[in-house]
Amino acid sequence: MITVHSEKHKLRNSKTELFGGELVEPFERPSRVTYIMDRITAVDLGDVIAPDDFGMETILQIHDNDFVEFLQSAWNEWLAMGYNGEAMTTCWPARRMAMKCPNHIDGKLGYYAMASETSISEGTWEAAYASAQVALTGAKLVMEGARGIFALCRPPGHHAAYDMYGGYCFLNNAAIAAQSFLNNGAKRVAVLDVDFHHGNGTQDIFYTRDDVLFISLHGQPEDAFPHFLGYVDEVGEGAGKGFNINYPMASGTGFEEWRAALLDALVKVKDYQPDALVISLGVDTFENDPISFFKLVSDDFTTFGGDIAGANLPTLFVMEGGYDIAEIGLNTVNVLQGFEAANS
Repeated sequence: MITVHSEKHKLRNSKTELFGGELVEPFERPSRVTYIMDRITAVDLGDVIAPDDFGMETILQIHDNDFVEFLQSAWNEWLAMGYNGEAMTTCWPARRMAMKCPNHIDGKLGYYAMASETSISEGTWEAAYASAQVALTGAKLVMEGARGIFALCRPPGHHAAYDMYGGYCFLNNAAIAAQSFLNNGAKRVAVLDVDFHHGNGTQDIFYTRDDVLFISLHGQPEDAFPHFLGYVDEVGEGAGKGFNINYPMASGTGFEEWRAALLDALVKVKDYQPDALVISLGVDTFENDPISFFKLVSDDFTTFGGDIAGANLPTLFVMEGGYDIAEIGLNTVNVLQGFEAANS
């Protein structure tokens, strides 16, 4: 399987994350990719290629133009205020406040952020843009006939909504890839999110559309980030009604229950008859992940990679979360090898 990868991910190297009342080293850090790449090399998964540059067109079909301009300028605006640290959100337009974007960078951060754990630092925009190009290149290869492609995106994307960033995400790589499939002849695309955390951004983007089926398996929002989306009764609106499906699951969920949800989701994917399948591939369902509460073990990732292959669809894997960094390479590549073995 070909892996698409950009070294520009290293430009996203924030030093601070707000967690448990402290500023800590971010869980989402460059070494995540190092471990994945080391495993890809160790098992000789396939060629690793750099992305092409497809520009901004598809990105701006998915994201609000003013939001994208904010991401491009935020770091320089922060520096212009004379601030020494990384750009972190301190206020939001909460209930009964005006939903108007301020001029001051502190206000802009709150207007566009969904959470405070994700700081903006030097190189964030450049890395996010490159990550989107990785996804677009992967989609192009699938459209050209590849059965499966791995887009090693970093920063991840599935928490990035139409006009919000957070959860380590700035541009929604999976949604951008799905739109690219549609732009290039696909009539319907399915996005299946197997990350531990709900893909709130992808849901937000496609909630009123019927040309993208979105399905997410995740920790129940009562107990897991992002908390405010991911319930069963969120089924889509307007033309999108019935095309948004959530499988929230409780703390301690093991592979048997999780896999039952996956297999049910794959039935729904096949019934939808999409022209392509995008997998938001997070491996933070692993039993030792530090910010999650499911109990999958490493061999389970191989098994469900094979399950995904059973959908018999051209498939793009888009990297999302996974924060047990010592095992992220093993677990990620296990999914891809399971998919490849089932297709051989």
